Amino acid sequence: MFTGIIEDLASIVSITKDQENIHYRVKSAITNELKIDQSVAHNGVCLTVVSIDGDTYTVTAIQETLDKTNLNDLAVNDIVNLERAMKLGARLDGHIVQGHVDQVGTCTAISEEDGSWRFTFDYDTSLGNVTIEKGSITVNGTSLTVVDSKEGAFSVAIIPYTYEHTGFKNFKVGTRVNLEFDVIGKYVKRLTEGY
Repeated sequence: MFTGIIEDLASIVSITKDQENIHYRVKSAITNELKIDQSVAHNGVCLTVVSIDGDTYTVTAIQETLDKTNLNDLAVNDIVNLERAMKLGARLDGHIVQGHVDQVGTCTAISEEDGSWRFTFDYDTSLGNVTIEKGSITVNGTSLTVVDSKEGAFSVAIIPYTYEHTGFKNFKVGTRVNLEFDVIGKYVKRLTEGY
């Protein structure tokens, strides 16, 4: 379980294919605090630490994960948002995030708005996911509030702190992002289907 509050920006040091799996070696300022078998969200994707070597560690993505996320888009030197699993009893500063990406979306517009930024994303509605205004959404692991919700599209407003401390500063129109829709909204939608 995560909160969507990004702890660190890490860089991809190497990418190694191993049959259908891909091993990502990651360099992070928090590597010394990690342990093998720990869950860490990488751009919102929960991956398990499988080895640690100095200031780098390795995680492995299986084909199922690669098929449903933007991890295949990563290249050496790319920056990823990192978050360790939340501690039981700690404040929940973002929202309930599982680290299970629902689908990939695409950035369709970026506008600077007098001290903040508005990012707009499209997503495939055939998968049944929805957003609501003022509802929660996770974009590449970052907990955000939806400010504009339409069928198959939504916008978020990004404050300067979030812009500087997450991968949003590297987004361009066309950037593919991992989306995790609000877990409570998903259960409400499922419970009300067919009624």
